[in-house]
Amino acid sequence: MQQGGGSETEVTWEDQQNINKFGRLNNRLHELHDEIKIAKSFPEKHRLPPLKPPIPTASPLQTTPPYPPPVRHIPAAQREANDNLEDASNELILTDEEVVRFQIGEVFAHVPKDEVESRIEQMQEATSQKLEKLEEEKKSVVAQMSELKKILYGKFGESINLEED
Repeated sequence: MQQGGGSETEVTWEDQQNINKFGRLNNRLHELHDEIKIAKSFPEKHRLPPLKPPIPTASPLQTTPPYPPPVRHIPAAQREANDNLEDASNELILTDEEVVRFQIGEVFAHVPKDEVESRIEQMQEATSQKLEKLEEEKKSVVAQMSELKKILYGKFGESINLEED
């Protein structure tokens, strides 16, 4: 391998393993960046449209007012952000109803207000814990990449490029 300085450096099996490991860590770092971005801010394309209360009927038998707007819950597969959970919690505080509609998947369920509050708190805690784990893993990956850079740049110098373009 002759480049730049004209010195020839042999790439051993161990060197190739370090280069491959660095590549895998770099890919994981990019995945972590994406996962953290999603966890911090729920992408606009996955937001639900504003939910409207049902249209009141003119039935004389109706004695209760129309249901309040439901508290939105987006499936876990879409990784709801803490901000959205905070918004749902605030909406819940503003409602006077004891039973609210809570969206689970594609179905609305009538759930007591207290239970919805506790579910939202649990979801906020789970999201925060997931974000912390992702941040810890990111730190670990960056540290491993830094060590591999030292090793690889120490051996190959300018003959190898491990930086992002």
